[in-house]
Amino acid sequence: MVEGSMTQGAGQGPEVERTATLRDFRVPAYVNETGPYAHNTHPAETLRPAEDGYPDAYTPTQRDLPVINRGDTLRVTVDPAPAPAAQPTTGPGPLYVVGDVHGYLDQLVAALREQGLVDSAGQWCAGTARLWFLGDFTDRGPDGIGVIDLVMRLSAEAAAAGGYCKALMGNHELLLLGAKRFGDTPVNSGAGTATFQAAWLLNGGQKSDMDRLQDHHLQWMARLDAIEEVDGYLLVHSDTTAYLDYGDSIEEVNDTVRETLTRNDADECWDLFRKFTKRFSFRDEGGADAVRSLLDTYGGTRIVHGHSPIPYLLGHVGSEDGDDTADPVVEGPHVYADGLAIAMDGGVTMAGKLLVRQLPLDS
Repeated sequence: MVEGSMTQGAGQGPEVERTATLRDFRVPAYVNETGPYAHNTHPAETLRPAEDGYPDAYTPTQRDLPVINRGDTLRVTVDPAPAPAAQPTTGPGPLYVVGDVHGYLDQLVAALREQGLVDSAGQWCAGTARLWFLGDFTDRGPDGIGVIDLVMRLSAEAAAAGGYCKALMGNHELLLLGAKRFGDTPVNSGAGTATFQAAWLLNGGQKSDMDRLQDHHLQWMARLDAIEEVDGYLLVHSDTTAYLDYGDSIEEVNDTVRETLTRNDADECWDLFRKFTKRFSFRDEGGADAVRSLLDTYGGTRIVHGHSPIPYLLGHVGSEDGDDTADPVVEGPHVYADGLAIAMDGGVTMAGKLLVRQLPLDS
């Protein structure tokens, strides 16, 4: 397994305002800044099982998820957390995973504190514990850059304590990178003209994140791994078999994704984003076989993913009409596909829950 490193941080507050998603398709000047990138080889061509629910020309130019509980602001009060339990200081520590965060910094800090991973000041206090974020740090919520800063800082603090804090590439990291690099440059979407800028705005892009986005954030996102295996768990962001398009090993997939981003070709990056946006491959008939295709190729005995909110996987919400009146109830991770898949996106963007859990699960 190839493991990277991360650095640097951000603050927290007692409550967060949930802001409405901007859907203005005007292109601000700052998204057109690009830089030179090296050239490298093309992605591997690999056969993979067919995915249900997406035609070949599928393109995420419409809102990727329905809007739940429309409104300008939702205030969330974070209750004081109990004192964290003592963590080991030597040897491999316990393994934790974090679902999609989407800019909800205060909820993230509260969830990490509840698990004894950070203290009341938001500093790493978990010793040799190992923490994996499954991607999607920005968009839809109010402080995506603050989330990235926190993850980078915790990485340095965890490493100093003998543990680690690492992160995977989510489709929203690809989307933010594309919006910054390519702006309103037309791309070949397979279903008409599309741009990263339009897709970013439509899928929750926040101007405050773009305004605060710096080179070190871009470099950190571009170097994230797409897939890893830890303690028999295959960690990915998206519940899709599209990873098979990029290599036959974990190392090959991660190298191919990084090389694609390094070449800085708008159409190639769009195709990568499009494939990482696919979902629900493990949910319906044939879902367990789709999971097995990934486990057989990359190793592990169970797959752990984010991306698709648990309320959608369970069919509890999902109407574009906004008819859902009650907040979705998410008690914890969702185990499905014959017990082979663990879903970790608790639906924080729809007033669900930001999930941080230790593996193996208690039940």
